[in-house]
Amino acid sequence: MRTIPLFACLLLSVSPGLAGAQDEPDAVELPRTPSPDGAMVYFIEPQDGATVSSPFTVSFGLRGMGVAPAGITFADSGHHHLLVDVEEAPPEGLPLPTTDRILHFGGGQTETELELPPGEHTLQLVLGDPLHIPHDPPVRSDVITVTVAAP
Repeated sequence: MRTIPLFACLLLSVSPGLAGAQDEPDAVELPRTPSPDGAMVYFIEPQDGATVSSPFTVSFGLRGMGVAPAGITFADSGHHHLLVDVEEAPPEGLPLPTTDRILHFGGGQTETELELPPGEHTLQLVLGDPLHIPHDPPVRSDVITVTVAAP
């Protein structure tokens, strides 16, 4: 069963264009913020295929848009989300959930220290709007693979 964050439920209750969507949660789509043509998010480090020691630095790159903290609306901006070992992309029309595999950088951060167990891991960046909803079209990186070396 999919849960919808409280602020999304409130938005549904006051958004006439979404009326009736509450009856079918899988059909719910919230308003999405447009992304400019050519916008892209990418990893500065690590590089795809890198072998790293944990903890390691993950630096986020962004082209064609600006970074703004969650909840702050500026044209052509958003904030980063890091997906770690996520096999299936979350729905694009809903806020990205906060889990141990979907990390939010709502303060406008552009890098983090990541600690992962030894082995192979996948990483992907997704830019979110002020409400953590992916832009339209989504601004997301390629999925990269890193190997964390055993200590």
